[in-house]
Amino acid sequence: MANYRSDSVCNSSAHPLVRLRSSQKQAGFCLRPARLSLAKAHPRLTLNSTASLLASAWFSAPPLIHKFVTFPPLRTPMRRLSPMSTSEFIKVCETEAELDAQRIGVRRLHWAEYSIEAILLGLFMVSACLFTMLFQLPSSPVRVAIPSSVARRVSVGLAMSLTAIALIYSPWGQRSGAHMNPSVTLAFARLRRINSVDAIFYIAFQFLGAVLGVLLVALVARMGLADPNVRYAATIPGPAGMLLAAIGEFVISFLQMTAVLTFSNHPRLNRMTGLIAGALVAMYIALESPFSGMSMNPARTFGSAVPSGIWQGFAIYLLVPPFAMLAAAQLHIWTRGTERAGCCKLDHSPKIDCIFCGMKGTSDE
Repeated sequence: MANYRSDSVCNSSAHPLVRLRSSQKQAGFCLRPARLSLAKAHPRLTLNSTASLLASAWFSAPPLIHKFVTFPPLRTPMRRLSPMSTSEFIKVCETEAELDAQRIGVRRLHWAEYSIEAILLGLFMVSACLFTMLFQLPSSPVRVAIPSSVARRVSVGLAMSLTAIALIYSPWGQRSGAHMNPSVTLAFARLRRINSVDAIFYIAFQFLGAVLGVLLVALVARMGLADPNVRYAATIPGPAGMLLAAIGEFVISFLQMTAVLTFSNHPRLNRMTGLIAGALVAMYIALESPFSGMSMNPARTFGSAVPSGIWQGFAIYLLVPPFAMLAAAQLHIWTRGTERAGCCKLDHSPKIDCIFCGMKGTSDE
């Protein structure tokens, strides 16, 4: 019977072992997180996880190689088992590489979710610009038909509310969580629902998406967007002054985050979080916008300010909404603790994979 040599590295119960045997000799490979160690022939030679996947492709030549390859399960002592398929071997490589990355502090970047955040806020800004032109541009037939400024504000609020709800419940919104707001992302980071790396990229892409959304509309309708009654859909303090604008932004931002946390953590009403958030947007635009323009979102104000050059009161919109939503998150921690905070998606669909809580969606089943 063949005598299997147990190397000091390969003997670790924390890692799987790949044993190749030929008619002349045996060469032991120790599969470790993010690397392959040639434990017997070349103990010091290591390959990164990419090379391990390439090696696995070489192992896939059937049936000759599979005849001599056996894979013990993870976290078990070395023993002979039935052969493992190449696809299973690749999954082992990916899993072990990801575990190793977590152990050394390297986090996986979720570029798809970051891009979705930029697209969602970009679409929101496109909608804000178009509806502002539709209801505020003097030459617009809708403005002629609705002479009341209050009625127009209510109409814009309803339109933006429906836009927000549609984005939140869209497949893209269900995948990224539809934050669309650096203040929301910071609040969830305070609650430890999103790691710092993802939060930084979320915020950066939100600012980028807001600017690109306004620039896209400006390319098509610059004259209408630059009209004094539209002003690139910019948010600026109202005639009541800076102080009331700051107070208004704090109140609506605090209420918005409190409502999101309350409903998203309710066992039966959590799927209604997006509806509540959208309804509040309509109410804020109708009632609060005369005081601050109703921003609640530093990226949203930044997106209009960059192409228009309107930076009036920008410090209010940059600092007050994040502070208010962080205050709402802190209140949640004091009253319920971080453990009671659910996932940081506004609509946590069971069909979509979640990068925050690790839930695997059912859409691929």
